[in-house]
Amino acid sequence: MASSSPLSRRRMLASAASCGVAFAGGGHLAPAVAAAAVVQPDPAGPAAIMDRAFAMKRRAEAEGDQPYGAVVVLDGRIVGEAPSAVVTGRDPTAHAEMQAIRDAVRRLRAASLAGAELYSTSRPCPMCETAAFRAAIRRMVHGTALTDAGPPRPVISAP
Repeated sequence: MASSSPLSRRRMLASAASCGVAFAGGGHLAPAVAAAAVVQPDPAGPAAIMDRAFAMKRRAEAEGDQPYGAVVVLDGRIVGEAPSAVVTGRDPTAHAEMQAIRDAVRRLRAASLAGAELYSTSRPCPMCETAAFRAAIRRMVHGTALTDAGPPRPVISAP
């Protein structure tokens, strides 16, 4: 393997971890035991990624929850996904975007999602946008028109 910069190697490791892969001795890839891999759309473009967010929305509705879904994408790969769980989880903070961010940081085992994009079925609320900002998500996209909402802003400020 050719020498790579620390940044690209870090991204490769993060991407591998998000795909359910762990590094074993000698740099070879081995399946990870901790988290199931996210099935990636093929081909993986913005429309296919948004289709996954809408699949999460349909899942939320089927489970009796609010009709919202979201996915987190890093380097063109889905690293977190979730339907809304506000009703089923009896948790007012379990919006689809919050749940997808939680899923991504759990899968990547990192608090920062620097460089990631958040795709959601509707415009994120102030709480979700603030969470995306704090997670260092670089861009938000929402709706069937793939509306680019730009980088998240800290809508809710801490005292």
